[in-house]
Amino acid sequence: MRQFLVLGHDAPTTPDFSLDDLAGAAGRLDVLCRCVNSAFFLSHAIREDVRVHLVLRDELTVTFEGSELRRLNPDERSTAALIRKALGEREGAIGHMPVESSPGVSLRRMGFEETLADAAAGATVVQLHEGGDPVVEVEPPEDPLFVLSDHRDFADEEASALADAADERVRLGPEVLHADHAITVAHNYLDTDGYTSY
Repeated sequence: MRQFLVLGHDAPTTPDFSLDDLAGAAGRLDVLCRCVNSAFFLSHAIREDVRVHLVLRDELTVTFEGSELRRLNPDERSTAALIRKALGEREGAIGHMPVESSPGVSLRRMGFEETLADAAAGATVVQLHEGGDPVVEVEPPEDPLFVLSDHRDFADEEASALADAADERVRLGPEVLHADHAITVAHNYLDTDGYTSY
C-alpha cells in the first residue's frame, strides 16, 4: 500500500465554499486536489493500491481509498466536489470514527499528529526534505507513507512531529518540487524499483 498524507493549512473545514475559486476563496484547495489526482491517476486507470489523507487545518482528515473509489475524475473541480461532499457529512463523524461520504471517500475528526500516527502503523514514514538523502540512494520501502505540505512549509510543531515519526528522510531531486509533482516522482521511483527496472 502506498500512502500520501498532505497538510492543507488554509483548506476549508465546512462545505460552504465555491468550486469556482479553489485557489482563492477555498484556501488553496486546488493544491490538495492536484495531489489527489497525481496520487491516483494513470492513463485510463486508477491506482488501487493507494490511500491519500488530506489533513484540513489540523482539524479534519478526508481519506481517499483507491480500491473503493468511484466518481473521481481527473480535474480539480470534481475532486473538490468530493471533498465538499465529505465536509457536508462532518456531523456524522464522531470522535475518530469515520463517516463515508461517497465510495472510497471518508472523513474523520482527526488532526495531523493523530492521522500521522494512524497511517504510520505498518508503514515506512518517508519525510520529503531538501536536506534528506538522495532518493536514488535509498531502498524503496514496501509500504511507504509520504508526508507533504501544501503551498506553505510545515509549522515548527508539525516538522518536529514528522521528524520524530520518520523512518527515512529523502530528497527527490536537486530542486524543490510542488507537492503534486513530488507525488508523481515518488510513484515513478516506486514503479521502477528505485529507477532500476523499466
